[in-house]
Amino acid sequence: MAVLTVRNLNKTFKGGLFEKDRHVLRDVTFSLPEGETSGFVGSNGSGKTTTIKCLFDFIRPDSGEILFFGKPLSSESKTRIGYLPERPYLYEFLTGMEFLRLHWNLCYGSSLKDFYERAQEALKKVDLLEAKDRRLRTYSKGMLQRVGIAQAILTRPDLLILDEPMSGLDPDGRALVKDILREEQKRGVSLFFSSHLLQDMEELCSHLVVINRGQILYDGVLSSFMAEFQSLERAFSVLKGREEAHG
Repeated sequence: MAVLTVRNLNKTFKGGLFEKDRHVLRDVTFSLPEGETSGFVGSNGSGKTTTIKCLFDFIRPDSGEILFFGKPLSSESKTRIGYLPERPYLYEFLTGMEFLRLHWNLCYGSSLKDFYERAQEALKKVDLLEAKDRRLRTYSKGMLQRVGIAQAILTRPDLLILDEPMSGLDPDGRALVKDILREEQKRGVSLFFSSHLLQDMEELCSHLVVINRGQILYDGVLSSFMAEFQSLERAFSVLKGREEAHG
């Protein structure tokens, strides 16, 4: 079963008085296999973040269908999904532990059953356990990114969706995030993360979704993609040429 199915997703942002409309997504269609790590790759401005925001209805698509675990997004399915936005907004007056508790309450209400165990586990994974009682305003950019990942994995989700999870991290931070994702893989989590770097995908993914100018150019096995194209630049050129030839 696919953990996420997207069919014919379209989104246009209306232009201003002297601006043209921007067709950001054009019949975006792909699916994510259960238990695999799927990469969502494309250059900056290709439509990755807009697609992800549409998944959660943060942006309302003009048309299309989105199914999580075979059904439309619901309160029940939300508890099975961990999510990290590209630019997470964090309440700087909260401590790391308080921030995780806020997220827990949004998922489960006021019940704290299992919270402290899960919070300690998540903070330890992102190497922030010693900073759990510090205000977020004292965290570095890399620490803020890591506490954002901690909230995404806090509830032990079945599906983890991360938008540019290694953005702003130094080499050590990137290595740590990759190790966390590998741990989630071993736990059987279905992973979906975006990046504009194919190298990140090669290290972690078995499945690949490639988007360019709001259109899906590839949805399939990563090894097959690499065998045929070797690079994103070549893929964009070849696949776009094929599309135009058939269009």
